[in-house]
Amino acid sequence: MTAPRTSHLQAAIHILKYLKNAPGLGLFYPVHNSHRLQAFSDFDWASCNTTRKSVTGYCIFYGSCLISWKSKKQSTISRSSTETEYRALATVACELQWLKYVSDALFLDIPLPFSTYCDNQSTIQLAKNPSFHERTKHIEVDCHFICAKIVDGLIVLSHVSSKHKLADVFTNLCILHLFLPLFPS
Repeated sequence: MTAPRTSHLQAAIHILKYLKNAPGLGLFYPVHNSHRLQAFSDFDWASCNTTRKSVTGYCIFYGSCLISWKSKKQSTISRSSTETEYRALATVACELQWLKYVSDALFLDIPLPFSTYCDNQSTIQLAKNPSFHERTKHIEVDCHFICAKIVDGLIVLSHVSSKHKLADVFTNLCILHLFLPLFPS
């Protein structure tokens, strides 16, 4: 929004054309929806066979309604699953911070902290007790960022079992997208 380009306008027009041609389709937000944000974060460590980059996936719910999601290959190669999860959590925390700004601008009173769920116990323990030493130096910036958001009261990290992680579908979609070019239609 700070530097709009022609590609942004074309994307907006594409969305508007889609909405115009699909009036019966849409997102349903019930009147009696709870006013809270919940985020589910997931990762797939070193899933790209050619680059060994990991995949971040997350989804954010406003009450029971999905309002934000993302699936993207990470820009760097992670040396551990904890590092991969921290990068995913940093992405989720940035999105939650932005949603907080938007909700404040719309005068929505959404209580803090936002529940953020991940399935990596070591990441949660590191966020609760960030003892920075040689093994965490390569993820120190993300550690400081996540810890700052916890201290500021924006997020609270909770464990979710692997069988209940909702964001898993987004890492699998991204992995599928990585392999689709291998199979011509």
